[in-house]
Amino acid sequence: MISPVSENLRSAHRHKPEATPYVDLTRGEWSALRDKTPLPLTAEELERLRGLGDVIDLDEVRDIYLPLSRLLNLYVGATDGLRSALNTFLGDTGKKGSQSGTPFVIGVAGSVAVGKSTVARLLQALLSRWPEHPRVERVTTDGFLLPTKELEARGLMSRKGFPESYDRRALTRFVADIKAGKDEVTAPVYSHLIYDILPDEKLTVRRPDILIVEGINVLQPALPGKDGRTRVGLADFFDFSVYVDAREEDIQRWYLNRFKKLRATAFQNPSSYFQKYTQVSEEEALDYARTTWRTVNKVNLLENVAPTRGRANLVITKGPDHKVQRLRLRKL
Repeated sequence: MISPVSENLRSAHRHKPEATPYVDLTRGEWSALRDKTPLPLTAEELERLRGLGDVIDLDEVRDIYLPLSRLLNLYVGATDGLRSALNTFLGDTGKKGSQSGTPFVIGVAGSVAVGKSTVARLLQALLSRWPEHPRVERVTTDGFLLPTKELEARGLMSRKGFPESYDRRALTRFVADIKAGKDEVTAPVYSHLIYDILPDEKLTVRRPDILIVEGINVLQPALPGKDGRTRVGLADFFDFSVYVDAREEDIQRWYLNRFKKLRATAFQNPSSYFQKYTQVSEEEALDYARTTWRTVNKVNLLENVAPTRGRANLVITKGPDHKVQRLRLRKL
């Protein structure tokens, strides 16, 4: 016979909250954390920031991204405090090794078509309105894709967007140089029109207060070197990271809808790499898009992108309508 005390202990154990490194928040709980932060964007400004197919509105900005901008502003301030403590430990802010104005680096990751570019643009716009850090730069990892000629030589054109299709060493060095406080750092520029790197163009970043690095694989851990030793990875330079999440079937639908809109707009440009898909029927073009999703983007998502979700400080989960439903914030 089981004693009442034993049964009560078993019941308490069964109902004990599961230990987790995250704080789970509903949309309403998260929205309440904006703490009277004013909305600095107009509907016209938001329209310019919104990605193709993204349905984000001012309510979404107010409920989701204002609290996030407030949180990041607090993180930036706290990081400044830690930097001051380190300089105090070093004895003199003028000594070699002391830090002054090291940029705060934010990584934004997530699948193709999930809306991470809109999130990154919104964060840039919102964070630059805080008086403490007006210089906010945004860089996408597309500029560090290997040029088409190089991808073809390595047999990687069908793996474009996979970790091995990037010059990861150059990307990591770029962010490391910014983090080190270099006065001027340059990055390659990618054209979605021609689907390749622009050889004669460079993006120049000059000592930002905050740098936002956006890309599908930015949370990838570093690969071991040929000597077997672990290297420093891109994510090691992030002060905060965001993963934009959604169900795979929803992302696929958004991807196909975006493809249809691009086919009616940007793909019509005679210089577009994808202009050939405007010369066939919509169903033929969509067959190509479905195949690309199934054989490239879905595979990359499941094998490389989604497994990095647990490395993020914040996971933003969207519902079928692109609206954020819940958020998971990593505990300190």
